[in-house]
Amino acid sequence: MQSIINTEQAQAWNGYEGEHWARNQDRWDGVNAGFNTPLLDAASVGAHDRVLDVGCGAGQTTRLAARRAHSGHALGLDLSAPMLAGARRAARQEGLDNVSFTQGDAQVHPFAPASYDVAISRYGVLFFTDPVAGFGNIARALRPGGRAAFVCGAYPEDNEWLQAFAALADLLPLGGFGAPGGPGMFSLADADRTCDVLSAAGFTGVEARRVETYGTWGWDAADAAAFLLDSGPGRHLTSQVTPETRTEAHARLTETLRPHETDGTLRLRSVALLVTAVREWTPPPGSGEAALQGRGELRG
Repeated sequence: MQSIINTEQAQAWNGYEGEHWARNQDRWDGVNAGFNTPLLDAASVGAHDRVLDVGCGAGQTTRLAARRAHSGHALGLDLSAPMLAGARRAARQEGLDNVSFTQGDAQVHPFAPASYDVAISRYGVLFFTDPVAGFGNIARALRPGGRAAFVCGAYPEDNEWLQAFAALADLLPLGGFGAPGGPGMFSLADADRTCDVLSAAGFTGVEARRVETYGTWGWDAADAAAFLLDSGPGRHLTSQVTPETRTEAHARLTETLRPHETDGTLRLRSVALLVTAVREWTPPPGSGEAALQGRGELRG
């Protein structure tokens, strides 16, 4: 792997966190799949596009982008070797020959300048130690006028899985768990700050809007509770308490989730920001491109 700067994230995603996601990639895709179509539609991925998927994980969004860019190419970049192994395996099984995956840190990865038409990410741009630097590196990888679209965690109070965790406040050291800040799952939850970060990184036309979907977290409450407590955040919390307290937390979380059981599945609402932007570009004065851009007829 190329040099990295987000070392703690590299350790986590090549340790338990990455291994857990790799083992449970189908379930995590079930949790987040509802964001796929809004993300790819917002990115306007076209048949000939060169697509960069940042923090691609097990590569579901990369493969979906590759299918839309059937005469182009999609590259998935991620820190996690275990997840990338699953991504490559899935691409082979699906017979996709216009997709590839690279292990690297998007904040410092040596992308060829202006080598992509569009950058996308589903929860993969949350972990930069320096968000302006990270998004600046992504901006430089895009051609002038290239597009970016990503989904990031937001509205913690409206995410039903976090509401369920709140019922464990007297059992687990929740502290600032789920609070906006970074790097972490809600590092970009403040829409105004996120728009400012992208503007400082070289993007223009930055917009952020609320999106929500219901994802499948398990087949019943007990299964979903076990999955949540075994995930990276859940394991971090339960590692600080006794086995007896963990057992009690599982029992209470199960009962908290019980009302969400429906027809053999347990579904919870996830709420996020969908952020779109264009790499800043100033056409030469007097050029035809400048005239078109001024009339709003040139799509980035």
